[in-house]
Amino acid sequence: MMTTLRQMAIGPMIVLTALVGGCQEANIFGLTVGGLAAEAEITQAECEALAEFAFVGGSDFIAGSDRTERDYAYRITAEGFADSPASVAAAEASYRDRGWFDQESERQTVNLAAFCMSENLITNADYQVFVRASGHRPPGISEADYQAQGFLVHDYREVVPYLWQGDRYPLGQGQHPVVLVSYEDALAYINWRSRRDGVRYRLPSALEWEKAARGTDGRYFPWGSQWRNDGTNWAKNEPTGTSAIATFPASQSIYGIEDMAGNVFEYTHTLVNPSGDKSGNQSLAEVILKGCSWDDYPGFCRAAYEHDRPLNARHILFGFRLVVE
Repeated sequence: MMTTLRQMAIGPMIVLTALVGGCQEANIFGLTVGGLAAEAEITQAECEALAEFAFVGGSDFIAGSDRTERDYAYRITAEGFADSPASVAAAEASYRDRGWFDQESERQTVNLAAFCMSENLITNADYQVFVRASGHRPPGISEADYQAQGFLVHDYREVVPYLWQGDRYPLGQGQHPVVLVSYEDALAYINWRSRRDGVRYRLPSALEWEKAARGTDGRYFPWGSQWRNDGTNWAKNEPTGTSAIATFPASQSIYGIEDMAGNVFEYTHTLVNPSGDKSGNQSLAEVILKGCSWDDYPGFCRAAYEHDRPLNARHILFGFRLVVE
């Protein structure tokens, strides 16, 4: 039976949707309001008939993290960030004081049904087709709105290279993951592409994303449980910024899914209410993002790591990929 892991394990956060025992259960700020029959589980043959999608079979897998993993995450993050070996201990102590990894779901075995995930992130070129066909607003954000978001703040000069000019993405970045799109923009793309292709797409759940990244054996990263400086696009590895999809072979998961560590954080369809409010006010909801970005450090690149952001947030570190419904 599918466990409601997110509701049990992230402290004050209340999960809005979860798969339970093969059914779709809506859970609005802790209030269960339905148990709707899910679509039949997708088969490997159905998934393989779709170009550039990978099949992840139904099975148990090890999700979340334990104290050993979190201790390792603090240490490698400090080692990655520190300017010298002498400053590692102080950096690690600072990160522990902030509790960066202490709210992760506890390590446990979870069962997931089979699913079918896109091998690659949605690129600028992919998104351009949508913008031109639908008239949807292109990726972007004003300087005032970017700073007002109040999280992961960069100098706006770092944002400018990712801004589109009308319906044209930045020169030479067609195969880079699209960024500066919100969760709501991602849903608009998914709805449009589902109609275009005659296939029901959605975002992956946080648990689906985690399994697709780490497989079934509880490894920390797509390649294993020891950090590799050359494994992905991160803060101290070139390039400084997004990279073209599938640039780092080590970040391909055992299922053949690319960029499952580094490059950009990825939206999931798992929503939470970090305030703990149970009024049913969906404006309080935030979306869980998985993965890590080109601007991050090693501990954030583990499959167990996650954080949540507002549904309308747009950032140079956030992108998305698809699963088939």
